Order: sequence, then C-alpha cells, then structure tokens
Amino acid sequence: MWFLAINTALALIPALFLVSFFYRRDKQKPEPKALIWKTFVIGFFSVLPAIVLELVLNRVSVLSDGLGGAAIDAFLVAGLVEESIKLAVIMIFIFKRDEFDEVHDGIVYMITASMGFAFFENIMYSFGSSAIILIRGVTAVPLHAIASGIMGYYIGKTKCGDKNYIAKGLLLAVLIHGTYDFFLFTGGAFIFLVLPLLIISGFLLFMLSRRALKEDLYAGRS
Repeated sequence: MWFLAINTALALIPALFLVSFFYRRDKQKPEPKALIWKTFVIGFFSVLPAIVLELVLNRVSVLSDGLGGAAIDAFLVAGLVEESIKLAVIMIFIFKRDEFDEVHDGIVYMITASMGFAFFENIMYSFGSSAIILIRGVTAVPLHAIASGIMGYYIGKTKCGDKNYIAKGLLLAVLIHGTYDFFLFTGGAFIFLVLPLLIISGFLLFMLSRRALKEDLYAGRS
C-alpha cells in the first residue's frame, strides 16, 4: 500500500509542479483555478480514448519491423494519437470559454490537460519500480508538457484572432513527441538523444511563453 502511494506521489508531483510553474507566469490575469482543475481532470480521463485508438493502430505497426515499426509506433500510434486527444480536450471543453482570452492561456490550458494525461500514464506504471516512475517524471512528464505547451501557443494565437495555427501547433507537438518516443523505442545510443531533445524543445517552449506574455501585454489583453 505504501509502495503504491509513494509511486503515485512520484507521478503527481512533477505534473503539478509544471502546471503551477506556467500558471504563475501569467501574474496579471491568471486563469480561474476551478477551470484549471477541471482541465486537469478531463486530461486525466482523456487517456482512455487514447488507449483505445492506440490499440487499434498497433495492428498497423506490427506489420513493420525495425526502424519502420519504431517510427509508426512513435509518430502515429503515440505522438499523433496522444497529442490529438489532448488538443480535442481543449477544443471541446475550453476553447470557446470566455476565460480563454489570451495567447498565454493556450499554453496554460494545454499544459494542464497534458499533465492530467501524463499523471494517468504514470499511474499505470506505478505498479512497477519507483525508479521507473522517477525516470518518467524527469523525462516523460516534461515531454508531455513541452510538446503540448508549444501546441498551446498556436492555439492561443488562433483564439486571439490571428490566422488558424492549430494544424501547425499539432504538427510541432507530434514531431517532438514522436521523436522522443522514437529514440526510446529504437534503444541503444539513441536513448541519450532524449536529453538534448528535451532541453532544446523546452527552451523553445519557454521562449514562446515569454513571447505570448509580451503579445498579450502589448495587445492590452493582460
């Protein structure tokens, strides 16, 4: 019982930290906390349809071996399905709400949904060793936040009246998410490429977050 509780905590703490970090960056006009929690919970349960879709698409991936199979698993089965599901959460439940009125809001809501998603994923691993959960907290949880957060910037741009950038945001999220999984699925020395990927894409997310806050301030939305 204590083992499960510790593993669950190791799965939850990194997710809540990342939500809190980006939530607090928008100091002038923070989002309603109740809506943040709602987004987290919906993101949590959005893993269920993702599992169903991934099980269906796994039938396709088994037709290919080696790098081809790894690429299908990484970019189609994992990357496209999971990022599309998280995008659907925001588009269905959050996008049309009046509270979503800043570019940076897109980053906050997408990261929140992705952290709910990542928390559920980590719970599924919580019956294994705490070392695995710790490693996932260091890499997989930030990966979800980074890929979805970058997509969130483009969702925010779309909501605030610019052109429709949603397809661009989804493509970037799938590329980052898929590349991460491809390195892991391929194994060997490729695994070590995960860290520079996270560092570079994490830096991009941070820069987009800064840009979004500036755009909201200059446009009088903050």
